[in-house]
Amino acid sequence: MSATGGILQPPNARRCRPNMPSYGVLPAETAGMLSWDWVETRMKAARNYWVCTVKADGSPHTVPVWGVWLAGEFSFGSGPKSTKTLNIARDARVSIHLESGDDVVIFEGELRQTAPGPERTRQLTAEYRRKYQLDPQLADTDSVFFRLLPRKVMAWRESDFPATATYWLFDERALN
Repeated sequence: MSATGGILQPPNARRCRPNMPSYGVLPAETAGMLSWDWVETRMKAARNYWVCTVKADGSPHTVPVWGVWLAGEFSFGSGPKSTKTLNIARDARVSIHLESGDDVVIFEGELRQTAPGPERTRQLTAEYRRKYQLDPQLADTDSVFFRLLPRKVMAWRESDFPATATYWLFDERALN
């Protein structure tokens, strides 16, 4: 799949080039920008995702989580009394990124607690089984489930940076 082919952006976002002149990235130079398909492929394939939340004292808290990319959304579960869950309840702003520094995908946005209905629970369970070879028993857990509402996504391939440096800026109304 071409990095520049396929779906260029989700319907509620605008694809653009970051303004990073010291790295040779200029907003007007659009050749080589990545497609949204490239981001989705990596989000779906990733095993671990790093979630950075904000503690009450303003310091960062970063942990890896298992999660799934399903129907264009990133979701994961957490214990109701975990540090990240308590942080999110107080301040939903987060940064979530993949492990790779070579194929980079970084989301900035907010996490919203969600109570998946029966169909969504079935879909999430099937995806967790496929991806992690385990039965998460989502219907019988006290876990809190979150879905990510992005504000900005940053992505690039290290092998041809800065040509692939791409941002997606999401419509603020998507967070409501």
